[in-house]
Amino acid sequence: MRINSFVTTAGALSVALVLAVGASASNAHAQNLAARVRQVGDGTVRFSFAAREGVCGNGRNNISVRSERNQDVESECETGPVMVALTKADGQVTSLRTYVGARWKAPGANVTQLGTVGARDAVDYLLGVAEGGTAKVAQQAIFPATLADSVTPWPRLLRLARDESRPSEVRKQAVFWVGQAASEEATKGLADVAEDESGDREVRKSAVFALSQQKANGVEVLLRIARENKDKEIRKQAIFWLGQSKDPRALDYFESVLVKR
Repeated sequence: MRINSFVTTAGALSVALVLAVGASASNAHAQNLAARVRQVGDGTVRFSFAAREGVCGNGRNNISVRSERNQDVESECETGPVMVALTKADGQVTSLRTYVGARWKAPGANVTQLGTVGARDAVDYLLGVAEGGTAKVAQQAIFPATLADSVTPWPRLLRLARDESRPSEVRKQAVFWVGQAASEEATKGLADVAEDESGDREVRKSAVFALSQQKANGVEVLLRIARENKDKEIRKQAIFWLGQSKDPRALDYFESVLVKR
């Protein structure tokens, strides 16, 4: 009887130990990227995530987004995951580097490999850095966030562009990358930034430029700014980019202005 009791108790302890180990592993897996980066000491932290279609690079200083492949020639632009390396000092991220089409070197001292993380988790982390990091690191974090597969970063980038508590250079970087998103919603958001009379003028100029890159509604918004905006510098910026557009509507506008003289 005592033997049976001992065996039963030992079995219960074994099951409890297995469950505890399993729960610990599950919790570690469930930790988001931000928490994992915070736990790492000073040095380099590496992680990678899935890139959206068309993203390629040469593993060094060239990353591009291609709508279609060249059918005639091969190039050094290789597809692959987005690879991010952070440098931490005194517990803070001090720099961020992004690669595509590369392979990690063997990790040396003070290098932590976090492996492949979910694209959404990566974007959440990177945009968190953009929203709260120093100006330098915040700017560096925006670009890789735009490369992730199946994640749409522009709503948060628009909020960042409007956030007057953030450095102007960070907001301009956010505006630029929003401008690369070909959608009516993004265009509307850029128009809001450009036409905000209380906003930072340099950020508004960046929004005007971003609108000039839109093939759908960009010219229409630029025309409205050129005709109606109260800020002379913003109007001049809109008129300049209209002149680069080669759009017939821009020529009609210029003609109407010149006829009034």
